[in-house]
Amino acid sequence: MRVARVSQRLVQRHLDNSRLRRMYEQLTRDDEVEGYLRMSNTMAVGRLGYNDHGPVHSRICAGSALEIFELLTRSVTPTTVEEGLCDEEAARIISMSSAFLHDLGNSVHRVGHELHGCYLAAPVLDRLLAEVYPGDGELALRVKTEVLHGIYSHDEDVRCLTVEAGIAKVADGTDMAEGRARIPYMRGKEDMHSLSALSIKRVEIGEGEERPVRIEVHMDDTAGVFQIEEVLGRKIRTSGIGQWLEVVALERGERPRRFYY
Repeated sequence: MRVARVSQRLVQRHLDNSRLRRMYEQLTRDDEVEGYLRMSNTMAVGRLGYNDHGPVHSRICAGSALEIFELLTRSVTPTTVEEGLCDEEAARIISMSSAFLHDLGNSVHRVGHELHGCYLAAPVLDRLLAEVYPGDGELALRVKTEVLHGIYSHDEDVRCLTVEAGIAKVADGTDMAEGRARIPYMRGKEDMHSLSALSIKRVEIGEGEERPVRIEVHMDDTAGVFQIEEVLGRKIRTSGIGQWLEVVALERGERPRRFYY
């Protein structure tokens, strides 16, 4: 069974496609994108006491999105492909780019960051997609708007309208190992937030037993369930792809605990 550990290295497994690789490399090397992501950490980590929302988080989420995309689309057609807007290659770029750029808006403010991210990302996407799709402005525009949809709908309270956006949203929730969980907590303070975040040791994505995609959360304490329910679970509920996912919590010496959304 194919199983992949959520990490910064995961994205490299999926970059054989020339356009996908080109887009990813542009995102990681672009000074404007890097600047926004670093400022996102200044705002989220430095001023608000949240955990990482910067360049490392973006790379981790991009890899998770591509892994989920690979597994899910064996059974499910991407929305943009089904609607005739683009091919699967472009749909893959949409999910990856949405996952990479989703937290850009934290550089302005945490409140409304999903909307801030859209107006910051729009001119960046115009510039980068012109390089990926030279001479095809119409396709570049369709891809751009779908990425903006992915950025906007990654918030837990916004319903995703495409499979591609749902993939990016769930990918965001998978970055929660070793204290990287999306719920903020005060460093040095022992409470449910900190105990739960620190109890998660690794997250893996693989083929499901009952559904196309399985997300395994390995933890050393039942407190980790709090992160699953309050971070990953909340995202899955509005992702639009929950019916194709199974989440399994694995604690040392305990029977697996399954979650369905």
